[in-house]
Amino acid sequence: MNRPAEMISPASARIQGGVFGPILEGIRKTMLPYQWKVLNDEIPGIEKSHCIENFRIAAGISQGEFYGYVFQDSDLGKWLEAAAYCLMAHPDPELEAEADAAVELLAAAQQPDGYLNTYFTCTDLTKRFTNLRDCHELYCAGHLLEGAVAYYEATGKSRVLEVLRRYIDYIADFFGPGEGQCHGYPGHPEIELALCRLYDLTREEKYLRLAKYFIDERGKQPSYYEEEQRKLSREFFANGAYGLKYFQSHLPVRRQTKMEGHAVRALYLASGMADVALRTEDEALFRACKTLFDNVTRQRMYLTGGVGSTYIGEAFTFDYDLPGDRAYAETCASVALVFFAARMLQGDLRGKYADAMEAALYNTCLAGMSMDMKRYFYVNPLTVFPEADEKDPGKQHVAPERKPWLACACCPPNLGRLLSSLPRYAVSVSENLAAVHLYVSGTYRIRAGERPVSLRIDTDYPRSGEIAITVSGEADLALHLPEWVHRYTLKKNGKPAEYREKDGYLYLSGPFSEDCLQMELELTPERVYANARVRDCAMQAAVRMGPVVYCAEEADNGDSLHLLRLPEKVPLRVIPEKLNGFSLLEAPGWRLEAADDRLYSTEHSVRRKAAVIRFIPYCLWANRGKGEMRVFLYESGE
Repeated sequence: MNRPAEMISPASARIQGGVFGPILEGIRKTMLPYQWKVLNDEIPGIEKSHCIENFRIAAGISQGEFYGYVFQDSDLGKWLEAAAYCLMAHPDPELEAEADAAVELLAAAQQPDGYLNTYFTCTDLTKRFTNLRDCHELYCAGHLLEGAVAYYEATGKSRVLEVLRRYIDYIADFFGPGEGQCHGYPGHPEIELALCRLYDLTREEKYLRLAKYFIDERGKQPSYYEEEQRKLSREFFANGAYGLKYFQSHLPVRRQTKMEGHAVRALYLASGMADVALRTEDEALFRACKTLFDNVTRQRMYLTGGVGSTYIGEAFTFDYDLPGDRAYAETCASVALVFFAARMLQGDLRGKYADAMEAALYNTCLAGMSMDMKRYFYVNPLTVFPEADEKDPGKQHVAPERKPWLACACCPPNLGRLLSSLPRYAVSVSENLAAVHLYVSGTYRIRAGERPVSLRIDTDYPRSGEIAITVSGEADLALHLPEWVHRYTLKKNGKPAEYREKDGYLYLSGPFSEDCLQMELELTPERVYANARVRDCAMQAAVRMGPVVYCAEEADNGDSLHLLRLPEKVPLRVIPEKLNGFSLLEAPGWRLEAADDRLYSTEHSVRRKAAVIRFIPYCLWANRGKGEMRVFLYESGE
């Protein structure tokens, strides 16, 4: 493990132009106000949130009963975190006033001993922390804490930080290895990430010790979850679909070599493992993170950066099991993959981590919301046939259209907090190096150790391969060279630049003084094939240009997309028409048609006719009405 690099603060960057400038403006002006209204149940005709009302009931302001999932509190934590990042970039008195109101509600709902969870406050406080496996108290605490830290960093207001530190201090007293403490750990990891952020802010060792405890305790025998469920008079099937692997507690984390169980939990756990390893210089723990990362990205990740192959447990299954039409690929899981990859880059500057971030970000994450940011996907399949998704019980988790809200609404606010904090993942700094992982247009004023660095990135990447970077400062610079790049050029002030290439990065030596780097990555449409072990993709090809995966959609190609055939050697061409600024692609191909109505025949009962196949970016599908969609198409030899 290298000396850890650091993520930069979103406060040190201003994202402007390019793909993400309008998106971040939309988050501030559209997504967050819309989600605030949803959390307050002010939008009729959609899934009720009741999140804010739960806090009001817990605070004694309203009368009523708790409504929603046991983790409903987490939606407010994620919303507050996203609001904080937006305020770092753009002062907004109205947004800040809404956030302040949320903070006061958190304070009002807090119990005298510091405990803060609306489900148990509204139902039965005597049962708190009695069902760690299922009840998400520590998960909710983590999201509220991440929101509190971000809001303090954005505004300097200590109120929410004081509230959450009281709760975390209560948790730190309750859990641990000591006599009389609870020796449990979260059913749904997340608090580990938040504790590390609180440690970074306060430098109080007890917060890092607690994060490390939760990591180290997981998977020990006898199983805490088995004993806990026994106390609750419940039978626990340790080897079932919702057994110990589902909770990543089948083995101590340093001995886990496969990414198992619930995909979001697994990736949050891995992110927490990396956070703890980086801060404690735990080489063995970081090696375990590397093993898990390689397993998920080399054997268990969809081309789109989606993860999680089955709706049963929203889980990983086994290596190379990547069905497109039954994929779960939860939006939150791809968000978590970005978190994990970014943390791996802090300890091991290799392009494969940035490649995974790109795949998840530009495909599944962006597909998780509509272009107007008011409709959302929870599940992100690679093949959609609406009639089957409506009538086949095995596919009813797949939605052919985004929804204005979700009963389990973890994904919409998670997208908000990821995208509004994008500078954290785009650039990192170490003692004498600034590393650019994602080419996000904007200005960055950062420090590499004691050395101030100024970057201005001007690009429409990945809609364009042209990237201009103006850089000043004494530190060296590393630029990500994506794995899909076949040809590129890099110039400095109009002349060929001097650099060295290593592990997917181009290294340039400082100092720099308003030097202009011109990088051009050749964007060419290409076919991509899955490993032959991926049974669902045999004899099929996907189309990609740069990191952007493309798909065929019914709006362009008619229905029965399974009957399209993409010839092996025909060129893929970029056409002048665009969708949301992204280029569209076309290729000549074939469409098969049934020759008659016989269900079975002893001879081929199909005919074919020429067709032009059009492809759009996967992240933009389902923005033009309900219909079929496919990422992988069958190839033909002609």
